[in-house]
Amino acid sequence: MSATQPGRLMFAEMTEQPTVLRRLLDEGAPRIAEVARRIAARHPRFVLLTGRGTSDNAAYYAKYLLEIQLGLPCGLTSMSTTTAYEAKPDLTDCLVIAVSQSGGSPDLVASTTAAREGGAITLAVTNNPDSPLAEACEFAIDVLAGPEEALPATKTYTAELLALYLFVASLRGEDGVATARALPELAERVLARQDEVRQLAGRYRFAERMVLTSRGYGYPTAREAALKLMETSYIPALAYSGADLLHGPLAMVDNVSPVIAIVTGGRGGEALRPVLDRLQDRGADLMVVGPESAVARASAGFALPTEQLAEELQPILEIIPLQLLAYEVTRARGQDPDAPRALAKVTETR
Repeated sequence: MSATQPGRLMFAEMTEQPTVLRRLLDEGAPRIAEVARRIAARHPRFVLLTGRGTSDNAAYYAKYLLEIQLGLPCGLTSMSTTTAYEAKPDLTDCLVIAVSQSGGSPDLVASTTAAREGGAITLAVTNNPDSPLAEACEFAIDVLAGPEEALPATKTYTAELLALYLFVASLRGEDGVATARALPELAERVLARQDEVRQLAGRYRFAERMVLTSRGYGYPTAREAALKLMETSYIPALAYSGADLLHGPLAMVDNVSPVIAIVTGGRGGEALRPVLDRLQDRGADLMVVGPESAVARASAGFALPTEQLAEELQPILEIIPLQLLAYEVTRARGQDPDAPRALAKVTETR
């Protein structure tokens, strides 16, 4: 790809994902297991997760993992309660996990510092082990994604997901590396199908809005895919859990506004099936990302090679064709995925 071609940085970083996943499995897993062992010994009674943007979607994924795999109640931090209102919650025996690609956002640092002062066990999951966030936390995990120059985060998102999966598996005393070992090769297979995604992108070149939906482990994927579409192509993209979509927003779905459904193989996909039936009854332009059997029932789709992959690992693959879709739609609209308007790599909020 030419050094001046639009989307050069985003494309290069998307294609690095198999290498990053391998690095995390081979080099990062021992440190993650050690951190998990030390935290497990403290017996946290609940978990709060903190993040912004893409990292917030990774935190959402961790919420599903922790609640389903460990039975730990989880919540998402409202950072302004401490940064704007100066609340001082009692977080004794609470594990606070702050997820951030850069580790440099002042509100994350301030919120996590307040949590530690309130008695929390604090863990930073970041791509910068020397960041202010990592320094503010008692424990830190490096996702080992390497420098990320493109404004739309891609490789750091999948690295955060895998790091969080390995962490939760280690909290359970299990070998997450063995379960996840197939991921890098599967990611390579998905990336090699870029031409399929480019053809799908033609459907959405002139879209005025899009709806994305999923349930269970796939819901964070819907949120992240919507974010990628909005920040690169500027198409308003709304993400709903399948259950929420049926409670009102379904009324805006017609045969003009495209719907992308992420169907995770397993219980989440089964729970989404009635939603897909309702969407098809309304004549929706439905694209499915998921198992081949689900794709076959939709207007269009991208079949994922997830037959032998545990449901909780499938989101690491699900997002890759949707990253490619955001990239291809943006280029088809004559825009540059590397230069979203009014965005900065590190967003400073208080």
